[in-house]
Amino acid sequence: MLLQITLFGAVVAAMTKPTWGQAKLDCQDKCGNVSIPYPFGMTDNCYYNEDFLITCNETFNPPKPFLGDGNIPITNISINGQLHVMHYVAEDCYDQFGRREHLNNPWISFDKLRVSSTENKFTAIGCDTYANITGYKDNKSYVSGCMLTCSSMDYISNGSCSGIGCCQISIPEGLNSIEVAVNSYKNHKEVWNFNPCSYAFVMEEDKFNFSSANLSNLRNVTELPMVIDWAIWNVTCEVAKNSSEYACMKNSMCYNVHNGAGYGCRCLEGYRGNAYLPDGCQDIDECEEGLNQCTMICTIPRDITHVLVLRGTTGMVENMVMAACVIDHRFRTLREIMNQGMREVITVTISVLLLGGSWLYWGFRQRKIIKLREKFFEQNGGIMLQQNLPKFDTDPNGTIKLFEIFTEECLKKATNDYHESRILGQGGHGTVYKGIFPDEVVAIKKSKIGDKSEIEQFINEVIILSQINHTNIVKLRGCCLETQVPLLVYEFVNNGTLYDHLHTRSHHSSPITWENRLRIATETAEVLSYLHSSANTHIIHRDIKSNNILLDDKYTAKVSDFGASRLFPTDQTQLTTLARKKERNLAAFFVSSMKEDRLFDIVHEHVMNEEKAEQLKEVAILAKRCLEVKGDERPTMKEVAIKLEGLRMMEKHSWANDNRNSKHTQDLIGDLSDACGDGASSSSISAACDSMTNHAISPLDDGR
Repeated sequence: MLLQITLFGAVVAAMTKPTWGQAKLDCQDKCGNVSIPYPFGMTDNCYYNEDFLITCNETFNPPKPFLGDGNIPITNISINGQLHVMHYVAEDCYDQFGRREHLNNPWISFDKLRVSSTENKFTAIGCDTYANITGYKDNKSYVSGCMLTCSSMDYISNGSCSGIGCCQISIPEGLNSIEVAVNSYKNHKEVWNFNPCSYAFVMEEDKFNFSSANLSNLRNVTELPMVIDWAIWNVTCEVAKNSSEYACMKNSMCYNVHNGAGYGCRCLEGYRGNAYLPDGCQDIDECEEGLNQCTMICTIPRDITHVLVLRGTTGMVENMVMAACVIDHRFRTLREIMNQGMREVITVTISVLLLGGSWLYWGFRQRKIIKLREKFFEQNGGIMLQQNLPKFDTDPNGTIKLFEIFTEECLKKATNDYHESRILGQGGHGTVYKGIFPDEVVAIKKSKIGDKSEIEQFINEVIILSQINHTNIVKLRGCCLETQVPLLVYEFVNNGTLYDHLHTRSHHSSPITWENRLRIATETAEVLSYLHSSANTHIIHRDIKSNNILLDDKYTAKVSDFGASRLFPTDQTQLTTLARKKERNLAAFFVSSMKEDRLFDIVHEHVMNEEKAEQLKEVAILAKRCLEVKGDERPTMKEVAIKLEGLRMMEKHSWANDNRNSKHTQDLIGDLSDACGDGASSSSISAACDSMTNHAISPLDDGR
């Protein structure tokens, strides 16, 4: 039985073994030892078009094929799109005295063919050499080359074109013309004994192996092998398939070449032969030729479509043996199509997966960020603020938004992601950054909250402060609660703090005048009076100091930093606060100086030079009263503000001159409080009383 199967298999193999045709029918297929496959040919009707004409020169023995009707000898033609030709070597040779003996700078040019950029390299050899290659592509040129100098052969490595004695570079795609030139720096006089010539050439890379002997023995070599790319030029597969001159025949496929605009043909998988000839691609037996990785699965010709049935010699039992796994050519064609499209399918699939994965990651990340922002918003009292916000987020006309809840992204952008260059100041209650919006500049404060129990108090302060519209209080523009640390947005005051002007001499060219100092003190007192008594819910600032008093260009005071402020209802009469040690020491020093009558020893010389001694004494006495230990003995901030405003009014009016005695001044200041209540007619007193009201634009219980 095994013998029968073996013999039958041998018969089938013999019947189906293909023979590969190269040239067209009735055309010569060889010139000497070189096969000439179609689309090339040597006589009329034997080549595809004039670009594929081969001239067979029979004057040589054996005959030699040349490209076209020219002088480029061909050594091999590959049906896979390559011509192997011979090309001249460029050389520049000298005698021992430095006299040139020979110079050759060859060039080669094609109409439709291209010098292969993948198979060839430009090479220069010599120790007193510079060589260049000029290439042309689409009527544009490029130049590249090598420079070589070496004084001996000591460092030259055989088999390696490393740059000493030998230089090798790649050439670009698409060149249809090249020119090779070589020259010498010193006519080889210093290296003549081992290198009398410079050489340069474009050569098939696989055929070149550098040796130190090349420095002298290449003089006897005139030509070296070079590879040329050929194709059906100037048209792509997509266009050619719709043309009557389409070159790819049955059971073949088309591919676009990389070295120019053109296409080539090759047989489908499972076929072999010349794809440019009708029926040129013939079926092969993968099993016989060892091309099938599975020895039990073989592809056999299309006309054998049934399972082979072998009978035993007894004729009583039919034994059916699968001698081959018959695969219909329809499946083979499908497999080829799948192979063609596999790369595209894989690329698209991976792209879709990456895009989808990126989108999912981005979506999950955004969802996580949104969840985190919602958590912070709720944690920082955002819901409580939203419940109260509709009551006061517009002006009385309902058109201007006076308070705004900002997003985290908005404030990040305004502060350049909280860059250190945007820091305006730092304190115990937070860091203040300069924020730049398209239409305004603001101050953005990162508040410090110790624990969750302070959140409700913080929101209450935001609600109250957002309603204050006082000339001398920094306006709260809004807040951001979707961050871990709450952010407050204030109006930007651009002339620094009172502390800067008092203590940093470089901040301003001249100290603040007494008039401005008195006005700043008056405005600050009026703010505190307003906060303490002009609202349904009273506000105690608890951190009044020169650092927290901002000044604009006109030295108008702007009280800021309510981070330490506390709210208390109107029916509560006492609130205990604790002064810091540094502040206690300063107060004690001032009181001591007053008791010892050393006031003018601690006053700035600039203030003394303004000759305001009487006013200065009055202010000092008022300040000393504010530092009394017992609260009942201290004046209210309303009284302080009225007294300071009275001093300012006397400064402005002619009857309040520098010759007035201190007793008269003291009596006048002392009576201001009563005068406000009794409706006195004095213009100066009325001005002092009215000023307090004018600075508070709207009371708290009116919403704005």
